[in-house]
Amino acid sequence: QVQLVESGGGLVQPGGSLRLSCAASGFPFSIYPMSWYRLAPGKERELVATITGSGGSTNYAASVKGRFTISRDNAKKTVYLQTNSLKPEDTAIYYCYLQRQSRDYWGQGTQVTVSS
Repeated sequence: QVQLVESGGGLVQPGGSLRLSCAASGFPFSIYPMSWYRLAPGKERELVATITGSGGSTNYAASVKGRFTISRDNAKKTVYLQTNSLKPEDTAIYYCYLQRQSRDYWGQGTQVTVSS
């Protein structure tokens, strides 16, 4: 079955960086776009970034463009989110997301906290 397992979150000071990872299994990874979402307390879920199956095309939310980079390693079946120049408003739980055969799949999430 489909499994998405995120890692790499933590506590970081403003201006710092984290690299989030999402290890995938149970489906043909390289043909599916993958996305990162985040959910912050009191806010709606936000689509952060999306990458095509080949990795050749990416899209970002305006709030993170120029600071975050989504990438993938299809041999390792892993998608990454490099987060740089982090701000307190980036504090959230970050989720890996897949849509396959009209079903939505989510990982368990990884907490990112940006605070001094």
